[in-house]
Amino acid sequence: MARKPLVALVGRPNVGKSTLFNRLVGERMAVTDPIPGTTRDRIQSESDWRGLVFDVVDTGGIEVYQPKGTRDTTPLAEGSIDFVPQIKAQALQAVQDADLVIMLVDATHGITAADEEIAEILRRHEGKPILVAANKVDTPKIKDNAFDFYGLGVGEVYPISAYHGGGVGDLLDAVVDALQTNPLPEEEEDDDLLRIAIVGRPNVGKSSLLNLLMGEERAIVSPIAGTTRDAIDSEITWHGETVRLIDTAGIRRRGKIEPGVEKFSVLRSMRAIERADVVLLLIDAVDGVTEQDQHIAGYVMESHKSIVLIVNKWDVLEKDEFTINRFRETLRQKFDFLPDPPALFISALTGQRVHQVLETANRIWENRFHRIPTAELNRLLRASVQKHPPPTSGTKRLKLLYLSQVAVNPPVFLFHVNDTRLVHFTYKRYLENQIRTLFPFEGTPIRLSFRPRDGNKDE
Repeated sequence: MARKPLVALVGRPNVGKSTLFNRLVGERMAVTDPIPGTTRDRIQSESDWRGLVFDVVDTGGIEVYQPKGTRDTTPLAEGSIDFVPQIKAQALQAVQDADLVIMLVDATHGITAADEEIAEILRRHEGKPILVAANKVDTPKIKDNAFDFYGLGVGEVYPISAYHGGGVGDLLDAVVDALQTNPLPEEEEDDDLLRIAIVGRPNVGKSSLLNLLMGEERAIVSPIAGTTRDAIDSEITWHGETVRLIDTAGIRRRGKIEPGVEKFSVLRSMRAIERADVVLLLIDAVDGVTEQDQHIAGYVMESHKSIVLIVNKWDVLEKDEFTINRFRETLRQKFDFLPDPPALFISALTGQRVHQVLETANRIWENRFHRIPTAELNRLLRASVQKHPPPTSGTKRLKLLYLSQVAVNPPVFLFHVNDTRLVHFTYKRYLENQIRTLFPFEGTPIRLSFRPRDGNKDE
């Protein structure tokens, strides 16, 4: 099975990257169950065009600040040379990790020094598809100006208006054509192998935990080249079984290029999440739960992967007898959209409770393969409907006719109903909670599918 292609939007600030991102993924997001706390300021989501599904990454979260005392707010005026290190870092990471790059430029301002800096980086990556989207083309005159960007020498130029949608279809056609011309390699599937991704913000201890797990087991089978560029997977033997550890320790660490870089580190985490069964989300006990931690957890749920919360640096935190309970409550509140994930409080430095990490990950992984008998599910369905009848829409009421589990890894449950249009998100959530009374599927998302009586379509 080939993994989903990754398309990165790069460009200097204020050229419309976030607007184009919303345009590309907005329709799909509108029909996807919302996950509270994860949609604001998101930088990656799924899109599809002409039947091709791909991920889109917005680098707009990286902010570039004017030097103190500068009042000029025009996009990259004379002071833009001061922004070159930040711009370069943003573009370079996007280019390294993406399968196709869309460089956004502002057609109303022409080529700037920052555009040229980004183009210079892109020209070093021969063979990678690169498209130039000349944005803010709202008049014929501006459209003529857009073609000046061929002077950057990086790729075909597509005049667009991300805000109004003009020209975006032509751009997407080019994206699909380029990705289909350069297909991604097939990945081997092995459902018998537990794959664990270690993800989190920079400096939370991912490398330390990985090294401790590998050193503790002292039975490395072999290094396995991962599909994420410059990342290496490792296999260890744990209780006689092979476990693959997917490391994201190569995520850029904090440094002088601070503003926004941390948000963009989600890109590599997403690749690791996509290839894993269970995700270990490391949280810094001293910093507490951040928005970035919540974003990554949201991506785990959208990818239908299982999750374990790992609170690292527990040895550093000043504690009293109530500290762990207060922290558990914080986790519950901040991650209320997760399916009751287990939480471990460890120290990758001292080894405190690290022995529980693989045990917990294995238990959560086994949850993914649990199957509930159909008879039990339908008894539950009848009781759930009696306890809380489906809502009505006008004169129509949703009728739930039959329920079965149709897949594992992740678990998928199929409801046969009279009309899928009557299924409300809140009632879906109620039904999911009812299923979890039969089996909790701890830390594991489950998928609910609804099929109308005639069986012509799913929802």
